[in-house]
Amino acid sequence: MTIFSSLLFAKSLIFPKAEKKSSARKSLFGAMLCIGLSIIPMVVVTSISNGMINAMTERIIGLSSSHLEAFVAAGISQTSSPENFKKYAQGLLELEDIKNVFPEVNISALAAGKKIRTGIEIRAVESDIFETNQSFKKLFTFIEGDTSSFTSGSTTALIGQKMAEELELKKGDTFRVITTRSLENKIIPRLTSFTVGAVISSGYQELDQFWVFIPLETAYSKLSLDDASYNILIETKDAFSPDLVRLQKKTASCFGRYANVYRWDQIHSAEFENFSSTKVMLVFVMMMIVLVASVNISSAIIMLVMERQKEIAILKSIGASPAGISFSFLLAGMSCAAGGIIFGLPLGIILTILSNQIINGLEKVINLFTRLFHGQKIVLMDPAYYLSEIPVEIPVKQVILIVIGVLLLSLLVSYLPARKAGKEKPLEILRKN
Repeated sequence: MTIFSSLLFAKSLIFPKAEKKSSARKSLFGAMLCIGLSIIPMVVVTSISNGMINAMTERIIGLSSSHLEAFVAAGISQTSSPENFKKYAQGLLELEDIKNVFPEVNISALAAGKKIRTGIEIRAVESDIFETNQSFKKLFTFIEGDTSSFTSGSTTALIGQKMAEELELKKGDTFRVITTRSLENKIIPRLTSFTVGAVISSGYQELDQFWVFIPLETAYSKLSLDDASYNILIETKDAFSPDLVRLQKKTASCFGRYANVYRWDQIHSAEFENFSSTKVMLVFVMMMIVLVASVNISSAIIMLVMERQKEIAILKSIGASPAGISFSFLLAGMSCAAGGIIFGLPLGIILTILSNQIINGLEKVINLFTRLFHGQKIVLMDPAYYLSEIPVEIPVKQVILIVIGVLLLSLLVSYLPARKAGKEKPLEILRKN
């Protein structure tokens, strides 16, 4: 039996004569529909989880720790003034592959608004960082105000959107920052007033909800630095480069005993392990759905073998090989999976592209019902836990792997019934019928 003959027989299995009723064919197309429907959520979940995780990772690296972060010792001459600290950081630019450095002073403090107080993390940075740092420039959105008043030595502060809501602050409002200093074994509070220059958001509230940005010089002149930490954010050519470990060691040796240098994946190891495990679990659950759907292919092929026993017997009587018969049924099973892919893959991609519009639409419909029953407003993409907007990103490599995986799975579940069809004995079949 030639390959061409096997192809013709496979075609007749999938598309029999119009006048011939076939319950197995209906099962085959039902299995194809199940495969297609199982692929849709798999593509959507994979694409959305990839986009969300990549966008969160980009923000964590770009806005929090950069590629490398040096924790500099306090109380040394290099951190005694903003000029010395900047000069100390700029020395790293002499190293190869270091693109930029951003010195900053971090202070844990309290912020007092109109009615309440909340804990904050003060980030004292260079006044032009929102222009020179490409991640800051790209990823921060200005809800209110701008950086025009964020100048060296000013008492202007840029605050996160969540904090602005909690403290009921807007651009131009004044709030107080409470830091502490030790004097003769006593803890003495120090109050400093700041004016809100802008309300900003990274789109990931969990990351920026406690951040207050002030000019570096202001921290030295206006705040208590007793509990401050001195950090240098170091930007390299590529955060995911295999040379990052080498750069870390070189940077650490340049600082000597005055600083410890860590990579971004060391500082945020817990978050990225959580991202990785979540991604693996989602893919595993989706693959289980596809596996259950593919079992329908096996059932359909078994029904097809039983329905076409006479044809198998006749073909084998005129010289068809068992391998050729089995190959035809394997082709039928894989064609069913291919049909499901052709049906499900484009729909999954379209739903991914329209995911933000679909979620916004669902949110409006749900809130329409909650208003009728006087319930609270529901936010499906709560920025306290997720990004405020889903980044649409189609992972081409993973989509190709999904397609290959579904085809291999269909081949696997079709093998046993196809092999059984090839082993059918024509004399027994003809005797029974």
